[in-house]
Amino acid sequence: MSPLSGKICWITGAGTGIGEASALKIAAAGAHVILSGRRMEPLQALADHIESNGGNATVEALDVTDQQAAQVLGEKVPEKFGRIDILINSAGINIPKRSWEEVSPDGWNSVVNADLNGAFYCCHAVLPTMRKQQDGLIINVSSWAGVRPSKLTGPAYNAAKHGLVAMNESINIEEGKNGIRATALCPGEVATPILDNRPVPPSQEDKDRMLQPEDLGDTVLYLAMLPKRACVNTLVISPAWNRSYISQIL
Repeated sequence: MSPLSGKICWITGAGTGIGEASALKIAAAGAHVILSGRRMEPLQALADHIESNGGNATVEALDVTDQQAAQVLGEKVPEKFGRIDILINSAGINIPKRSWEEVSPDGWNSVVNADLNGAFYCCHAVLPTMRKQQDGLIINVSSWAGVRPSKLTGPAYNAAKHGLVAMNESINIEEGKNGIRATALCPGEVATPILDNRPVPPSQEDKDRMLQPEDLGDTVLYLAMLPKRACVNTLVISPAWNRSYISQIL
């Protein structure tokens, strides 16, 4: 029997990319996944796929920037299922006009609200239940930009993802004594739809050399399968063909 059999896992940003890939892997390992995102259609399609393959999935629409809605859902999950074992904060955005010359206050706020505040709202919502359980795993999907700022990702994304890494570590500082573990997962370039929001989207050839969503799904599954005595505070993963390194060489 898988260590995840019967576990309850809430995933934000589950409709595409890393969130979707994580849901597929976690569900296949036996957990019941609660799929959250802003668009119902891809969430329901994913839930149908999981259930048609013998898994268990529930769809709960959520815009993580809505603090009240995140709190309500964070309380609803344990009320319905009796517990919540894993939270995967995968919801996140970036904007095309992201450089200092172009970014607006509204653009800045949209990124910080989705990438940092939204993760905080969801963590804040589940921590009381995890404390009562004396057990829980939180995976906050940050970014390579969360440990190595770059011009490419822009100041708002750099700041939000650095903040997410710091917030993640504060959970370990305060909540480790309660059996709660948190990982800041910091991937380099992953071929997900967020790349289409870049000022100059990468070519298909470049996308094919990047990390793929299923690579991150496998990484998330690895983290979820570790025994509760093990805490991976920060995990940085990048493509072997790393464009940020190659640009330094050329």
